[in-house]
Amino acid sequence: MIKVEKVTLYHITQRLKVPFTSSIGHVTDRDSILVEVIDSDGVSGWGEVVAFSTPWYTEETISTCFHLLKDILIPLVISETFEHPDELQEIFKRIKRNQMAKASLEGAIWDLYAKKKNVSLSTALGGVRNEIECGVVIGISSFSNMIEQITRYHEEGYKRFKIKISPEQDMKIVEEIRKRFPDLPLMADANSSYTLNDVERLKELDQFGLMMIEQPLAADDIVDHAKLQENLSTPICLDESIITSEDARKAIELGSCQVINIKPGRVGGLTESKKIHDLCLEHSIPVWCGGMLETSISRAHNIALASLANFTIPGDISSSSRYWEKDIVDPEIRSVSGKISVPNEIGIGYKVKKDLLKSIASSVTVLK
Repeated sequence: MIKVEKVTLYHITQRLKVPFTSSIGHVTDRDSILVEVIDSDGVSGWGEVVAFSTPWYTEETISTCFHLLKDILIPLVISETFEHPDELQEIFKRIKRNQMAKASLEGAIWDLYAKKKNVSLSTALGGVRNEIECGVVIGISSFSNMIEQITRYHEEGYKRFKIKISPEQDMKIVEEIRKRFPDLPLMADANSSYTLNDVERLKELDQFGLMMIEQPLAADDIVDHAKLQENLSTPICLDESIITSEDARKAIELGSCQVINIKPGRVGGLTESKKIHDLCLEHSIPVWCGGMLETSISRAHNIALASLANFTIPGDISSSSRYWEKDIVDPEIRSVSGKISVPNEIGIGYKVKKDLLKSIASSVTVLK
């Protein structure tokens, strides 16, 4: 039984070690809201708002999520009693979209639930792996810088490499990477920077043996992606187009993709992530866990999620030290030879450094 007694929101800003650039945004300083939920037994769980400061990935921002949490979502769960985190979907259904705000609170309650059950979050979700394989993302940069990063991460043992492409930077960079790394597990993320007018251009990528092209067309589209997939031998992976399990069902029925990227924040939490995972498993559509330049709290949730059976492609889950000077959890999340162990400890399996968190927080909001 879970009865939420208090929720604390920590607003922090951290500078990325290396600024991150895609076709739709550039991030140097990463704002985050970390969510701590405490129940009537004093057990705490942690979640994270993974929205950005501006609405370049989805319509949500740090500011809108703070408003939704403080004024709408948290009041819906304070003093409420429920048995399982799945029940939050019924509680939240009157609030349209705002998936990242919902996911942050739901994720904290999943962590709390696992702790009260005295099991790891992976076990609570139905995970089957003791370790997960890790992939890395290479942002848009100079060619020499991208090659240097790929070389370093390849030597560190990472299992999958994602590069960002756009019509201004695609064929030449992919061709040059393939010349230097002919067997590299390589995929390209377009972040919706192409249209159906680019079919012939995208068909040229077929020659490079890419694992997939992620979200080449509009963020809200599944129809045109089906038309594009008919013309490509390279699998299309959908990201922004998949907000719910219903979106995934329709995309699969239309033939819009052959792979789906699951980000808990984008789809409203771990419960919906599991639904999409199960649907894709039923239809033999492989999935992988995408990243959002998160802190280690969301990274820990993603590790647990990626331990489920159908996460057969290495996700955007790598060492925290790639992003931050100081990790906010103990032990630090580390990839060793391209793999991360799935924690056996209860909940997310990592201890949040609350003293560090308080020292870097620009604001702390307590709701009872």
